[in-house]
Amino acid sequence: MKRIVGIFLIALIGGAAALGINKVFEHKQFYNPHPEGVPITPVSYNPSAAFNQPDFEAAAAISVHAVVHIKSEFQKKSMVYDDFFQFFNFGDRPQPREYISPYSAMGSGVIISPEGYIVTNNHVVQDATEVTVTLNDKRVYKATIVGTDPSTDLALIKIEENGLPFLTYGNSDEVKIGEWVLAVGNPFNLTSTVTAGIVSAKARNINILGSQGAIESFIQTDAAINPGNSGGALVNTRGELIGINAAIASGTGYYTGYSFAIPVNIVRKVVEDYMKFGKIQRAYLGIYYHEIDDQFAKEKGFSDLRGVYVEDVIEGGSADKAGVKKGDVLIRIDQMAVNGTSELMEVIGQKNPNDKVTIVVHRDGKDIELPLVLQSEDSKKAIANEGKINIHGAAFRELTKEEKEKFNVDYGFKITGLGSGKLKTAGIKEGFILLSVDRKPMRTAADLKEALTNRQGGTLIEGIYPNGLRVYYGIGL
Repeated sequence: MKRIVGIFLIALIGGAAALGINKVFEHKQFYNPHPEGVPITPVSYNPSAAFNQPDFEAAAAISVHAVVHIKSEFQKKSMVYDDFFQFFNFGDRPQPREYISPYSAMGSGVIISPEGYIVTNNHVVQDATEVTVTLNDKRVYKATIVGTDPSTDLALIKIEENGLPFLTYGNSDEVKIGEWVLAVGNPFNLTSTVTAGIVSAKARNINILGSQGAIESFIQTDAAINPGNSGGALVNTRGELIGINAAIASGTGYYTGYSFAIPVNIVRKVVEDYMKFGKIQRAYLGIYYHEIDDQFAKEKGFSDLRGVYVEDVIEGGSADKAGVKKGDVLIRIDQMAVNGTSELMEVIGQKNPNDKVTIVVHRDGKDIELPLVLQSEDSKKAIANEGKINIHGAAFRELTKEEKEKFNVDYGFKITGLGSGKLKTAGIKEGFILLSVDRKPMRTAADLKEALTNRQGGTLIEGIYPNGLRVYYGIGL
């Protein structure tokens, strides 16, 4: 009975307490975060809302059928002796025999017309004795080489077929850094391979072509390519061709994160030239130029790093006739900004002789527009031969009066352009002023040509750089 009474009293006290508390707060109003009539939406994180992955399926489906596998056959010639020990005989010297060893290389190509025209890299087919093309549907053809251009590392070949799938040209000038792209090719003989990445840089010069006048203004991507991808397609998400894959930056020879493609606007120019004229129609500005970096800008007192510095103007050339002067800074051609030598080469590389352009140069604090008509290679050579000297890949000119006074010399030749050759291999840089060869002063063009072309063996070259540094180079001629 006591237990029952105790439970009853506890319940009674609890009920009374609840009534008391309710009485105290019955007139209080609380904020309702979800009033009636207002829809409630969950706010959990949705990854697809923050970042929409592009759809590559359509672009890949278009591209794989227009990218081909290329097998090139080559012949390596070497001189051998039938009997190795005959070489050491003291009698008549034995004559070596020519030995030809065949080898092959693999690459990729892109069909750019239904009539069987295919663009690829020059290094894939140059000097090949036979080129075999395999389509994505496994049909095999023998190809003929229409033309090769080492200065852009491009080549045009053709197979006898019609109604082929092909890629349409995009516009590489409109390609943006960060844009998604696909690389399509045949790495390691794995046909019809597609990889994806983004454009990580433009107008990249990686100094792999070497020849004087080479056009290097690559599109850099992080789409994986490897040996065998050379000549393959770089396409945007719409399936348009925006570049031809050409190289990778790697210490091992395999992909490590950086790939380079030739812009399609240069590709289109080379292809059209070969199809219409059978050779490249190269246009020239008629200037010697210099990249403007921070150090060069400080030397010249420039506050702006834009443009390309005009180091010299070829007399009678396009720029000279248009009114360009030595010391001008070229900042624009038509509507294309020119912020470096790679961009300059890319813009001019898309033009034809006799094209009319409008250039903008910065001079004496002002931007000046000048109409200009581009000249042909033949005109450029004719003008260059009048006063310029080209030896071992280097372009020389005599020092001006101002330069002689500046360096306190009365002779010498300045290197205004430097391509692959013995001088570049020795470490000589553009801008170097050559004063003497084997202690003999270089006073005339005849002295220079005699010293660098009519001798063999070790040669000592002495000169000075624009910053005043005197340097000696020992080279083998």
